[in-house]
Amino acid sequence: MVEAWYMDESPEDQRAPHRLQPNRPVSLEQLRRLGVAYRKLDADNYETDPCLKEIRRAENYSWMDIVTIHKDKLPNYEEKIKTFYEEHLHLDDEIRYVLDGSGYFDVRDKDDKWIRISMEKGDMITLPAGIYHRFTLDENNYVKAMRLFVGEPVWTAYNRPADDFPARKQYMKFLAEEAQ
Repeated sequence: MVEAWYMDESPEDQRAPHRLQPNRPVSLEQLRRLGVAYRKLDADNYETDPCLKEIRRAENYSWMDIVTIHKDKLPNYEEKIKTFYEEHLHLDDEIRYVLDGSGYFDVRDKDDKWIRISMEKGDMITLPAGIYHRFTLDENNYVKAMRLFVGEPVWTAYNRPADDFPARKQYMKFLAEEAQ
């Protein structure tokens, strides 16, 4: 089961857990109210997993690839790690399925506070278009993940501030409706 918590403001290594003291856990229901969807799948059998096949059919995830984030596997590793950790949004949902290793997605809550979501093998997450977020490896420095898209992939990240994009406005409307 995925674990999430509110982050501290420490400037130490981004790969550290950054838990508040005392810890303030965040439930799957709290993540759902932010538009974040989570599933647990069988990463050992992802190539033949009927659950993944059904998710891809139901959500129309027609395109996928696999990326390995590790200093020996990813060209321009240091630059990419810095880019992934810059606060940004996308105009489409971001869907990631961890096949091996681990890392963190950080998302902003409705009050603009950071929530850290610990992702490990078998975890699939969908971040809604318009949510401010970032990604980093954890202290294991390795993750292999499937990236899924509806149609052709769009890799463009819009760094904060990006509040004028329709995807951001739609996301803010969703948050307002969830609060009622």
